[in-house]
Amino acid sequence: MSSLQLKENYILANCCHPRPPEPLIGYFSHDGVLKVHKEDCPNLQHTDRERLVGLKWAEILAPETFQPDDDFDELDETDFGVLRHHGNLGIDYSLKLARDLNIAKETAFERHRKLSDMGLIERVEPTMVQYRKGVVDHKWIKHRNHTYYDLTPKGKSYLEYHEGSKS
Repeated sequence: MSSLQLKENYILANCCHPRPPEPLIGYFSHDGVLKVHKEDCPNLQHTDRERLVGLKWAEILAPETFQPDDDFDELDETDFGVLRHHGNLGIDYSLKLARDLNIAKETAFERHRKLSDMGLIERVEPTMVQYRKGVVDHKWIKHRNHTYYDLTPKGKSYLEYHEGSKS
């Protein structure tokens, strides 16, 4: 099992080796660190009960930090523009993307193909799509002649990672 990453000032007790989803209890040590034990750890039977505190895994686990795969370096600003477009607008097709990003339609097709091959966007079946403001308000239409794409969870993570690294 991979090592657990805990928030600052928490450490796992070596005596009972707690692991999710086992019930927990914390023991305040003299150095200000909360030592995390299994709730039924025999070493806690003779401790000062006032130094014990109930804990939940969700409270003590450090948030996981996302690290993209090596293919992240293959992406440029146009690729991130495409991901951002889908992140903001959802399902869309290449010709609309080309208009919105002011890129050649061939570039839009090429980027959709590239990002699809990388697993960052996925093709979705022809669907009912509501036209957005500035196209036709409050109208729904089903396009069968367009190939629609939407972000995958991986694409969303890559976009969030990219946007976070810029700030």
